[in-house]
Amino acid sequence: MTEVSSLTGRLLVATPALADPNFDRAVVLLLDHDEQGSLGVVLNRPTLVGVGDVLQPWAPLAGAPGVVFQGGPVALDSALGIAVIPGEEGPSPNSRLRSSGGDPIGWRRVHGAIGLVDLEAPPELLAGALGSLRIFAGYSGWGPGQLEDEVGEGAWYVVESEPGDVAFPVPEQLWRAVLRRQRSDLAMVATYPDDPSLN
Repeated sequence: MTEVSSLTGRLLVATPALADPNFDRAVVLLLDHDEQGSLGVVLNRPTLVGVGDVLQPWAPLAGAPGVVFQGGPVALDSALGIAVIPGEEGPSPNSRLRSSGGDPIGWRRVHGAIGLVDLEAPPELLAGALGSLRIFAGYSGWGPGQLEDEVGEGAWYVVESEPGDVAFPVPEQLWRAVLRRQRSDLAMVATYPDDPSLN
């Protein structure tokens, strides 16, 4: 079996050709990717449900807009917290509220400054460390080889993530913003019309 090169921490940006309505103009942050499959969250699908309506203790730490985001079509009754720790690119054991690996207790690094938040932990443990937090209902998942097939078929662009993508202030503009910052022909895709038939 061929070894899978990990895309953990990268972004999947839906191409205009992707026909699945769950992922129309979606930007997915991959939280895990290996030979067993892939798991990520859609970063640009805000819901109308406030974080305070479902996870009140975390509401003050949630970035604007303070709503739950739909992370994908799988397990919509579960919640994931993703947060950025400012200035964190690698472990730095400079606080008593750090794990033995140097990361804040209740936060597990995914890639660079981006990590998963243990929503069972007391929010006050992380309050001083978090720069931005998003809460996601559900996730996006792919079985072994499925994501690689979709990328090969042209359904997704794979690009580098930036910490600012996690709590992008206007989520509906994230798809265009991520494409626009690419130093390749992908930047032109950002101008693709919402409805090509009106062109």
